[in-house]
Amino acid sequence: MIGGGKIRLNRWQHAAVAVGSAVGALLDPRRADLIAALGETTGKPAFERVLERMKKSPEGRAVLLERPRVISAQVGHAWDLPANTFGAAYARFMGSRNFSPDDRPPVRFMETEELAYVAMRAREVHDFWHTLFALPTNLIGESALKVIEFEQMHLPMCLMSVVGGTARFTEKQRKLFFQHYFPWAIRAGMQSTDLMCVYYEKHFQEDLEDVRRKWGITTAPAVPNQNVP
Repeated sequence: MIGGGKIRLNRWQHAAVAVGSAVGALLDPRRADLIAALGETTGKPAFERVLERMKKSPEGRAVLLERPRVISAQVGHAWDLPANTFGAAYARFMGSRNFSPDDRPPVRFMETEELAYVAMRAREVHDFWHTLFALPTNLIGESALKVIEFEQMHLPMCLMSVVGGTARFTEKQRKLFFQHYFPWAIRAGMQSTDLMCVYYEKHFQEDLEDVRRKWGITTAPAVPNQNVP
């Protein structure tokens, strides 16, 4: 399996992992392993649809054929690119937060290597999307990106993450999210190109604003400074 050993589950085990990971992720949204397990055990039909769309797209087919990975060994050159490029913007996003592209949990519950790669690809392009949509990594930013991911892939996990995230909002955060970020995220997810069919690494050297225009991406709205974390 991509990045880890494949675990075969029967129907009841599958349901148990889905429920257990959902409860655990709600209790501790920082548990990336539980969120990943939830995405895999509830997302097979969605990943199958994404796979079929990728097969129909020239760039998507290239991704499936070459199977690039968003890991340091393959994207480290982004740190050396000119400041205006998409690759450099991604490097700044990662570096400013002390993130590593190698920190994503492995895929364990997909039935085929092809679906496992699609699931891993969806997981690994998450920070590309943060960069492109100019979304922060706080609770509001992550919830907004999950709305976009749901619009793009229709993964149940994304919807559940939004519900779980907004339940943790303060009243001020909730007002800000639903007045500004939520309606923008729905439009942004619908208006942009099929983002799972993009071979991002091939566009690292292009101007950031150029690729945003090419892919129909509108960045997160500017909102009044309300000192919301």
